[in-house]
Amino acid sequence: MTFDATTQANIDQWLNGPYDAETKTQIQAMIAAGEQTALTDSFYKSLEFGTGGMRGEMGVGCNRMNQYTVGAATQGFANYLNKCLPGQKIKVAIAHDSRNNSPEFTRIAANIFTANGIEVYLFPALRPTPQLSFTVRELGCQAGLVITASHNPKEYNGYKAYWADGSQVVAPHDKNIVAEVNAISTVADIKFEGNDSLLHLLDESIDAAYLTTIKDNCRKPDVIQRQKDLKIVFSPIHGTGITLVPKALDLLGFEAVTVVEEQAIPNGNFPTVVYPNPEEKEAMTLALNTAKAIDADLVIATDPDADRVGAAVKNQHGEWVLLNGNQMASLILYYLLKVTDLKGNEFVAKTIVTTDLIDKMCASKGVTCYNTLTGFKYIAQVIRELEGKEKFIGGGEESYGYLIGDAVRDKDAVASCAMIAELTAYAKDQGKSLFDFLAEMYIENNFYYEGLISLTKKGKAGAEEIKQMMINLRSNVPASVAGSKPVTVLDYEGLISTDLVTGIQTPIAVGRGIEASNVIQLILADGSKVSARPSGTEPKIKFYVSVNAPLASAADFDKTFAALQEKVGVIQKDLGLV
Repeated sequence: MTFDATTQANIDQWLNGPYDAETKTQIQAMIAAGEQTALTDSFYKSLEFGTGGMRGEMGVGCNRMNQYTVGAATQGFANYLNKCLPGQKIKVAIAHDSRNNSPEFTRIAANIFTANGIEVYLFPALRPTPQLSFTVRELGCQAGLVITASHNPKEYNGYKAYWADGSQVVAPHDKNIVAEVNAISTVADIKFEGNDSLLHLLDESIDAAYLTTIKDNCRKPDVIQRQKDLKIVFSPIHGTGITLVPKALDLLGFEAVTVVEEQAIPNGNFPTVVYPNPEEKEAMTLALNTAKAIDADLVIATDPDADRVGAAVKNQHGEWVLLNGNQMASLILYYLLKVTDLKGNEFVAKTIVTTDLIDKMCASKGVTCYNTLTGFKYIAQVIRELEGKEKFIGGGEESYGYLIGDAVRDKDAVASCAMIAELTAYAKDQGKSLFDFLAEMYIENNFYYEGLISLTKKGKAGAEEIKQMMINLRSNVPASVAGSKPVTVLDYEGLISTDLVTGIQTPIAVGRGIEASNVIQLILADGSKVSARPSGTEPKIKFYVSVNAPLASAADFDKTFAALQEKVGVIQKDLGLV
């Protein structure tokens, strides 16, 4: 086998350097088996510690999640904290999800932080990502860490870094931490031997404090009391949601919650699903079967670290249907805007690829809606900048992440499950289903429909293909898409908005969750929108299409939906995506 110079040098370094014998044996076995592609993907580059952390497949090599890449990331993070906060007593909170190796990676990180003189507040068992965000602020920590790969397949694990406000790190700290991590050139730079005198195990009091914030979010406790028998099916999909979602629902007063038994036990192999992702219909199958068996009102399911939630309801035909992330984000905010006593200083935040229905609803209520780059750290940035000036109601993104209130600064599936149950109870209290509530929202504001195509391109070749796709889109804007001309191009990489009719270019304002990013949006003459964005955490490129049309009545739901689906399909076909 032959490799490029970088790949060979990295393999040699791991075979000859101060790495453990088991790691070296695994590498030698791969070489003996002639696994050239696997070796290339494991060693052709170092696993990137990006601006929010890192995520990758577990295994040996510098491009994999293992004790050494976790160690280097943590040592760099610790070095930055000590440089940034000299002489201060630094505290870091750490949590982990149910994935394989998560407890081990967590302990490695805790040891490295304490070895560098940093106090660690550690959850002794798995806990949701949003609870870590809350805990950072609650305990006055300077930083936080969650070992998780969110909703990725079982082969993955990851590392999410948080700052003192409970959000994932943003500028200037993000790039400064990256620089410190990249400066770790050898395993010898990593302090693996911990100092247990600086390690503190958290108890259930932090659970109680977090759950109190969820109860405080409740707008209509009287409605919940009347609808306490609302039949809810919940699945944690073998993840951390089991620790707190049932408790949150019970705290609000819901008495008929059924947990999907087959998926209740945390398990990093996720044995009952292909992908532990509530966006996938397959992952919701067991929950839907349970719902049918007991004639439930609502199905909710969380991903492994409980920052995303999927939901299903019965439609007007009595059939169970999944609600997508745009629909649920819109429903949550439709409800909050309806029942919140607005004072005139409230705001909502969402990402630029999330449905514009939310913008329209906010405008009708006189509430500001800020649009940010993809990633809840940008929504958290807006909350931080406006703290004490404007009041955050809620926010969301199309990828099944929502936030209610500002006690947490990341997407929060635990709080979202509680709010989804509440708004379902509110609809039922009025003799409606959640699906009826959805139709009502569309009748008032137009039926918005969004289609997403996500293309997976793994390895070095895949990364190069994704790069070329973005180059092609920038240099070859189509003259017409589904019979409508593109009128505006928003290029967030160059922060330039181009009016294709006049040719005039104007800068895209930086701030409030906007900075340079590899995203392109095409606005069509008929109001449709196309967005293209390489994922920052997975080997994927995503294409979002948004269309809308009036909905005259609930009776027209199917017909309007079918027409919008067809239009999205034509747009995707014209762009060569299908």
